[in-house]
Amino acid sequence: MADWKDRLGVLYSTNPDFEYTTEQVEEPDTLEPARQELRISLSKKQRGGKEVTLITGFVGREEDLAELGRLLRQRCGVGGSAKDGEILIQGDQRTKLRSLLPALGYTRTKG
Repeated sequence: MADWKDRLGVLYSTNPDFEYTTEQVEEPDTLEPARQELRISLSKKQRGGKEVTLITGFVGREEDLAELGRLLRQRCGVGGSAKDGEILIQGDQRTKLRSLLPALGYTRTKG
């Protein structure tokens, strides 16, 4: 039987043959860096006027996205986050990222 947290929000069933199933979305395999098409942009939307550099277009597992985000934040020396296929880096870091990403093998970058 699945973990009880996966069953939250499910009503009680009196059917003895009832089997609880979950829909799990499979993550796509991570493309190699040379095949990734990353876009670098600057965003201020819904951030109280503060600038963040946004990297979008990553195709792959969340763990790989988090690892790339951690590496880029360390190299830029700022904070940020990585989730939902996007990496947010605090401040305007576009010039640094344009040189960092090709050095890491990400040759197809735009922005």
